[in-house]
Amino acid sequence: MSDNNTITLGGKSRRDFITNCAAIASVPLLAGLPINAFAAGANDRLKVGLIGAGGRGNGAVTDILNADKNVELWAIGDVFADQAKSSQRRFAKNQRAKVPDERVFSGFDNYKEVLNSGIDIAILTTPPGFRPLHLEAAIEKGVHVFAEKPVAVDPVGARRVIAAGELAAKKGLSIVAGTQRRHDFAYIETLKRVRDGAIGEIVGGQVYWVQGGLWHKGRNPKWTDIEYQIRNWLYFTWVSGDHIVEQHVHNIDVANWAFGGPPVKAFGMGGRQSRTDKKYGDAWDHFAIEYEYANGARVQSFCRQVVGASHRVGERIVGTKGVATSGRIVGEGKNWHYSGRSSNAYVQEHVNLVKAIRTGKPINEARNVAESTLTGILGRISAYTGKEVSYKWALEASKLDLAPAKYELGPGPKVEVPIPGSKNLV
Repeated sequence: MSDNNTITLGGKSRRDFITNCAAIASVPLLAGLPINAFAAGANDRLKVGLIGAGGRGNGAVTDILNADKNVELWAIGDVFADQAKSSQRRFAKNQRAKVPDERVFSGFDNYKEVLNSGIDIAILTTPPGFRPLHLEAAIEKGVHVFAEKPVAVDPVGARRVIAAGELAAKKGLSIVAGTQRRHDFAYIETLKRVRDGAIGEIVGGQVYWVQGGLWHKGRNPKWTDIEYQIRNWLYFTWVSGDHIVEQHVHNIDVANWAFGGPPVKAFGMGGRQSRTDKKYGDAWDHFAIEYEYANGARVQSFCRQVVGASHRVGERIVGTKGVATSGRIVGEGKNWHYSGRSSNAYVQEHVNLVKAIRTGKPINEARNVAESTLTGILGRISAYTGKEVSYKWALEASKLDLAPAKYELGPGPKVEVPIPGSKNLV
């Protein structure tokens, strides 16, 4: 379908599209280690630098310290000095995470100082609008990366992440993403069975992240606009991607995992009914997207953040012979329920990263997380504009770049709530 309500690109067939996707969907692991990379021994101390010292960053530090006894927190960076110092105090009693003042950095260039401090692994947990810049810098420096999801807020950023992933592959560096379901044993076994045909051909599905409201830090009169927006980043699309990208990417990633790649197009809608106060920036409070995949199957995507409303978080993959959810398959034959060992996927993703570094067998999840991030962005663009949007257009042609011309604590980007059909928001 292509008409004046569709944002698309090119005239290639679905077969061409899925063939191209298959060709670029994975970056092969390198058989040998280039000069940029190294394999650490089991007892070698690995130094970690934290870039983005908020709640998720502190959680990631705790997880990687639990993942390997020979990992230490070496440096901390954040745009805001109070957050960097708070993180320093948080870990001060842990001998593997006691960071001296000279390795605690702040300001927009804090990431450069962390990367130059002698670290082996960078934990990238700033708001996602900064992720492409920080990931590029880490890979160029020759540092392994844990990159929290999502990894971009616009198509230009997603392409930068894909390119950084390709450079990492050439350098033999590992990139592990915060899409932790891919490191959850129950999910891994379920999706393996789905991909092996346990539910037949996939004909559709539903993915959900429907929950209540989230935090808001209010406004300090001493803050500039840009500081206020970054400290309340959830509600500003230029730094968060909106919640369909920032949060719902987990569930979207499972759908892409099941289909072996991203969708062909998206058709979506949404809005904000409860977030009417200006303090909520330009973020919407609900989205409903229909994603169509290369075989014609359609997946319904629902996400909402509304106080007092019902919750539903999960994924449901529908096939010709059954239905799969996490750890469970109900079908024509014998039903299956995962009964293997349990895992803390938040720790396991770091176990896998450290193992890859120590064995010299890199993991590179940049392509997968970039594709799932771009799928969320695709749904957001469709909903914001009221148009059907093709994934190929977003991947190859969209010039949407939400990054400020310059990062400084001054006036913030103009905030305008998107109204479908009113203007071109792509």
